[in-house]
Amino acid sequence: MKINASARFVRISPSKVRPFARLLTGKSLKEAVSAAGFSSQKGAFFVGKLLKSMAANLTSNELKSNDFYVEKVAVEQGPTAKRFWPRSRGMARPVAKRTCHIRIVLTDNKETGKE
Repeated sequence: MKINASARFVRISPSKVRPFARLLTGKSLKEAVSAAGFSSQKGAFFVGKLLKSMAANLTSNELKSNDFYVEKVAVEQGPTAKRFWPRSRGMARPVAKRTCHIRIVLTDNKETGKE
């Protein structure tokens, strides 16, 4: 059985989330939540929030969260908000406020979780 969840329009650059997301593939849900809680990276907070939400949904649907493994974590580019920063002599510097979409797939099969 596969379980999907996504967090869309997360206000962080995808390049800050991807390094942490790569580490989670193949780990159990419990290990992944623990890794997100102890990591100091900003992206780990958002991934951990999504993992905790998935664990809560599994328990409310009467499934054991200990039986699930992270099969795939995808971090994709979301829309970019374009702003301007005032500079000297009436000029402006563009600022790109990036967003990302985080998708996590859990599976109950340990072999497909590991790559």
